[in-house]
Amino acid sequence: MSENSTKPEEKGFFEKVKETIEELWEGTKDKAEDIKDAAEDKFDDLKHAVAGSKSTAKRKTATAGGKLTAKAKSAAADTKAAVAGVKAKAETKAKEIKAKAKKETADIKAKAATEANALKAKVKSTTAAGKKTVAAKPKSAGKKKTSTAH
Repeated sequence: MSENSTKPEEKGFFEKVKETIEELWEGTKDKAEDIKDAAEDKFDDLKHAVAGSKSTAKRKTATAGGKLTAKAKSAAADTKAAVAGVKAKAETKAKEIKAKAKKETADIKAKAATEANALKAKVKSTTAAGKKTVAAKPKSAGKKKTSTAH
């Protein structure tokens, strides 16, 4: 008789464990691939969402930048207006000071001219009085007699 039996061989304990591990391994690999695909899909979705929010952020930044530029321009205009106002006031004040100085100069000149005229008049009157005194003296009285003692 032959030693080959027609019955299927019964698997041993270790072979059953090995098959179970292989089944688990295959299932884990499939599940890992599914998770990997889901993660890639989620990554793509997030990437698109971030790209959308970037453009929104750019628009918000551009809007904020425009507002800041407008505020800066407004501040510059306000500053220019204030400077112009101060400059106009300074020019007005300078004109007032110049006018006052001219008036005071004219007053001083007028006083000096008046005093000069008064002094001239006084000198003329004194001179005229002196001339009258000189004219009233006799001519001989002005000469001294010289003695002829030789």
